Amino acid sequence: MTALPETPPRRPRDGAVVRIARWSATHRWTVVGLWLLAVVLAVVVGSATGTNTLSGAESGSGESGRADVVLDDAGFPDPPTEQVLVQTRDGSAIGPEGTSAANAVAAAVRSLDEVAEVGDPVPSLDGTALLVPVTLDVGDLTGGDAWEAGEDAVGPVLDAVAGVQADHPDLWVTESGGSSIGSVVGEQLDDDFQRAEFLSLPVTLAVLLVAFGALLAAGVPLLLGITAVGGALGLVSLVSQLRPIDESTSSVVLLIGMAVGVDYALFYVRRVREERRHGAGTGLAVELAAATSGRAVLTSGIAVAVAMSGMYLAGNAVFTSFATGTILVVAVSVIGSLTVLPATLALLGRGIERPRVPLIGRLVGRTDDSRVWGAVVRRVVARPGISLAVGAGVLLAVAVPAIGMKTAMPGIDALSRDSEVVRAYDAIAVAYPQEGTTDEVVLWRADGDELDAPAVRAAVAELTAALPDPTAAGEVEFNPAGTVARVSIAGAGEADSADAVAGLERLREDLVPGTVGDLPGVTTAVTGDTAGSLDFGSTMSDRLPVVIGFVLALTIVVLTVAFRSLAVALIAAVLTLLSVGAAYGVLVLVFQSTWAEGLLGFTSTGSIVSWLPLFLFVVLFGLSMDYHVFVVSRVREAAQAGIPMQQAITTGVTRSAGVVTSAAVVMVAVFSIFATLSMLEFKQLGVGLAVAVLIDATLVRGVLLPATMALLGERTWWLPRWLHRLPAASH
Repeated sequence: MTALPETPPRRPRDGAVVRIARWSATHRWTVVGLWLLAVVLAVVVGSATGTNTLSGAESGSGESGRADVVLDDAGFPDPPTEQVLVQTRDGSAIGPEGTSAANAVAAAVRSLDEVAEVGDPVPSLDGTALLVPVTLDVGDLTGGDAWEAGEDAVGPVLDAVAGVQADHPDLWVTESGGSSIGSVVGEQLDDDFQRAEFLSLPVTLAVLLVAFGALLAAGVPLLLGITAVGGALGLVSLVSQLRPIDESTSSVVLLIGMAVGVDYALFYVRRVREERRHGAGTGLAVELAAATSGRAVLTSGIAVAVAMSGMYLAGNAVFTSFATGTILVVAVSVIGSLTVLPATLALLGRGIERPRVPLIGRLVGRTDDSRVWGAVVRRVVARPGISLAVGAGVLLAVAVPAIGMKTAMPGIDALSRDSEVVRAYDAIAVAYPQEGTTDEVVLWRADGDELDAPAVRAAVAELTAALPDPTAAGEVEFNPAGTVARVSIAGAGEADSADAVAGLERLREDLVPGTVGDLPGVTTAVTGDTAGSLDFGSTMSDRLPVVIGFVLALTIVVLTVAFRSLAVALIAAVLTLLSVGAAYGVLVLVFQSTWAEGLLGFTSTGSIVSWLPLFLFVVLFGLSMDYHVFVVSRVREAAQAGIPMQQAITTGVTRSAGVVTSAAVVMVAVFSIFATLSMLEFKQLGVGLAVAVLIDATLVRGVLLPATMALLGERTWWLPRWLHRLPAASH
């Protein structure tokens, strides 16, 4: 393999990135101090202002999402209700002891300040259980505020029920309801993310120690990632004052921020060490790293931000908040990489090589090239056509199951059965089977004026008469202001069943438009569990092609400008689509089947979470740009140094392989932690991300990319004549 010419390091051509790095290295203490001050200030101010989060109603999509927002603001008195189940353990009749236990439950919870009302025990049809309804006291709160207050108030009720259970060991006395399930889910999420955060930092540090063989060299990327995430979270809190964000945004910021922050610093530090081995002093090594890795960081950051901005087109407020959070953390990571990172490296000087890790420190950092990847790439470049055909064939084969992907919103069946509250829900559903789900027709005036109550009642009567079963409709209700009306209609089957969906479509397309939909000046919408799930899934399916097209188009523009090559940009787009398709295929194989349930600790719902395909595409497309930009930058650098194209490919890939592999190992390790969490949707997210990054960093960047470039040869740098006015890229 022909190496880069061994000439003394020369000062790079001045550019904005180099000038910033030089100034930062010269004023190192000032830059480090300003960075820490900015991060602390962002964290303090963000904590002081707090985070304005989306309500449950604001997280919906489509028609049901609009109706939920109207209901949330209408002020309907809907205090949350819990259900306490008293049941025999052997399935026999409930008997006097069961009645005594139910009375004890009623007495225990009735004395609590958090309880507004306790209903009479309701026997099951088979006489083996009693159900005690408990209405929580949430004061004058309504809508989402009432449900949030219910989650805070349910704790003492659960404790009281547990006390009755202890007094009646021969019976099963347990509780479930919207508030208790919401509280348990919240606790599960908190525990999961605390475990993920606790494990991700030592895992990342361990991988970096192996990659660098020195504690300080490993610590610098980790510290940049942590400070970038901290600063971005403070900024997210400030931005949320203008527009509410989803409460999960902080977790997404942590996930993406640690990935890109560690990656950028890892690439930069690795290049500084490489230039030192070639004889450059600290100052010159920092400038050379800025001219190469620094410029690649800027290009990658723009590409990642462009990919993340695709979530603004998802048509959902949750994705909008994810887009804002991820763009902020990527921007902060890029700024830190271009400023405080050169300052820190100049401050540490050769001290960054200390303290050396025993044994590992002697093995790493002695050569620029990866022997393993060098051997692979040489064989790939020698037979590019065969390598491309085999590699692409493998990915296409893995992607084939994605054709049968089924998506659905996670319901109660996606929750872990380790929780007593969730098991109680299952038991209540068996003992008190419901006929089906409930659809809710909502009416309001766009101008906010009071509804004509007699006209609304007459129209609702027409709707009720048109139903296949007129007894399925309840009485029409008006909010205190008389501006919003609602009527509940019992559906058939579970929320996502074919019968429930058919009933919803009949209601929306035929029954509502011809009755309440004819009221002048009145807007109507249908919501409920079936409508919410269907609308969200439809929105994701409809917007996915738009998001893909937007991200592809803008990414191609960014990479074309950055490398002055349309071919490079098109290669990146096609190869990344292949890796995303393969990740989709793996998700279907693992989670729509049951063979991996014992391995990963989940119960298959036969579907993939509705929001995951779009989110996964955007995140993977952004993260894969890191690898593509850095690998192609090294190849172009070698080509501009006068090395023939075939040898430049081998040189560029092998010299970037070590750092790309290290970055990928960090990401795969962190994402794999998510696959161990209790929530099914996060298991799917962790597996999808880990598999895609692994594929992208190995098969795509180590085989398909060099094979494609070898086949194209000098045409890799092809640019249409009408684009020749673009500025020339130099390294």
